[in-house]
Amino acid sequence: MPEPQSPPTGDHGGAIAATGAGGGMDLATSEGATLEQRPAGPDGGSDRGAGGESTGRPRSLWSDAWRDLRRNPVFVLSALVIVFLVIISIRPSLITAGNPLSCDLARAQDGSRPGHPFGFNGQGCDVYTRTVYGARTSVVVGVLASLGVAVVGSVLGGLAGFFGGFWDAILSRITDIFFGIPVVLGGLVLLSVVTSSTVWPVIGFMVLLGWPQISRIARGSVITVKQNDFVLAARALGASNPRMMLRHILPNAIAPVIVVATIALGTFIALEATLSYLGVGLKPPTVSWGIDISDASPYIRNSPHMLLWPAGALAITVLAFIMLGDAVRDALDPKLR
Repeated sequence: MPEPQSPPTGDHGGAIAATGAGGGMDLATSEGATLEQRPAGPDGGSDRGAGGESTGRPRSLWSDAWRDLRRNPVFVLSALVIVFLVIISIRPSLITAGNPLSCDLARAQDGSRPGHPFGFNGQGCDVYTRTVYGARTSVVVGVLASLGVAVVGSVLGGLAGFFGGFWDAILSRITDIFFGIPVVLGGLVLLSVVTSSTVWPVIGFMVLLGWPQISRIARGSVITVKQNDFVLAARALGASNPRMMLRHILPNAIAPVIVVATIALGTFIALEATLSYLGVGLKPPTVSWGIDISDASPYIRNSPHMLLWPAGALAITVLAFIMLGDAVRDALDPKLR
């Protein structure tokens, strides 16, 4: 019996070119025909629909990463903690009916009692209620700062890595200048002249000093991806620079940025608490874990409960985001497969 032959790869239809990250990148018909690759793995190498039938689509990096994340207990645990924090940030009234700004000096520094499990702070405010409402500030600052840093750093670093030459050299020198600024010292200098009690000055400061790290990561990732064959083929077939950036390079270079931004989210939450503790971050009447830790520090020997609860909530939140970032990194790194 003659050997079965593979179907010819002709010059028709769309095509799929292998990416450097284990996924696939389709090249439009107008850009020419390439070999259609359907990698065969232990389970067939392709996505399977209901009933186990093959859908004919090769698995991508993102589908493999999501499959690994769902099986990772570290990811599941950290994701549950983060989801809980997001829920109480949106609706803190779900788990507390108190007002964080309602205080009674007659109860100052009192310990736990029925209805007030965490006791009271030095102003007679309920520590439990303030700890719950403090999650909103931390989540808002961390998420918005991470998004701002990821967008600014990705755009600048991606453009520098793609075009190279003069613009790459200029951006690299600017990045070195920002790397030389100590973050805490920069916050003390820049935020000490701000009188606003909102979160926006703190977020703006974090974006201003946080984008160089993401920029350097994005630049290196773009330089690596643009040397792959499918990008060179698209360039040779006349694809425009915006098309190559958005269609071919961005989907394959964004994974390291997502990992670093996720880990940095926890760092930004800790930085906000540090600046608020030093008196240059958020200011009353804003409810913040850093403010509560600063107010409780003088009473740590006589009333440790005032410090332990907001500090514990801060530590758990930062740890959850760092664990989430580590899990995402392990799932998106093809070298660890």
